[in-house]
Amino acid sequence: MELTKALPNLKILLDEPLMNYTFTKTGGPVDALAFPKDNNDVKALVDYCREQAIPWIVLGNASNLIVRDGGIRGVVIMLTEMTTIRVEENVITAQAGAKLIDTTYVALDHSLTGFEFACGIPGSIGGAVFMNAGAYDGQLQDVFESADILLADGTIETWTNSDMHFAYRHSTVQEQPAIVLAARFTLAAGDTVQIEKRMKELTELRQLKQPLEYPSCGSVFKRPVGHFTGKLIQDAGLQGLVWGGAQISEKHAGFIVNINNATATDYIELIAHIQKTIKEKFDVTLETEVRIIGEEPK
Repeated sequence: MELTKALPNLKILLDEPLMNYTFTKTGGPVDALAFPKDNNDVKALVDYCREQAIPWIVLGNASNLIVRDGGIRGVVIMLTEMTTIRVEENVITAQAGAKLIDTTYVALDHSLTGFEFACGIPGSIGGAVFMNAGAYDGQLQDVFESADILLADGTIETWTNSDMHFAYRHSTVQEQPAIVLAARFTLAAGDTVQIEKRMKELTELRQLKQPLEYPSCGSVFKRPVGHFTGKLIQDAGLQGLVWGGAQISEKHAGFIVNINNATATDYIELIAHIQKTIKEKFDVTLETEVRIIGEEPK
């Protein structure tokens, strides 16, 4: 591939199975998987793709994601080598590939409060900004100050909280080809003991309620207004249903777990079956929180 010749200093894997990277352990191959080390690498990669009319897409930590079994054509950019986290007074700056969980522990180390809600979310900073990730009554927008954004034309802009138009599992980044390079979060001075206590409580709650013992894509559906997704699925008699190698978790019905070499197709078909059943039984439309990307298998 000409890409490897054009960017010889960039780590690029060709025809790489994405099941090696997704939390569901499913997903077909991508033509080229690139691992930039800094902003200059990302910009050079996007510039080359634009000039050569090569499609590209960014994967965060691939935790709340399903890649179809046909894989992805073009270039997938993974920012997992861009993980620096810095603290200046009460502001944390984290590169897009830094893990959200790691960032919350850096906040703890500096006695900064406000980020405890995210201590169990297994995504990257970039993915968390993209999705306005949240848990336990907290969302990223609550602490977000600004982010450095690389646009498809190669320019880098700084977007503030208001620029993001955050909503439930939504940000402006979803509306155009753009890459979060780094983000800044404003926290408050707090008591280390109390911060650690709250993080421990939320971690134990997550371990108790979520099926962490199996591969999964996290919470599959957005919470419909006036309902709890897990209860709807339970009331429909679907909890525990096995579809190929995938199963609606017996521990938490809002999760689908990979119990026996599931394919992405197993996941997608089971999601569709859940949506159809819930609509028929309760006239409630379940929207996916998980991103589904890539091509159908041939």
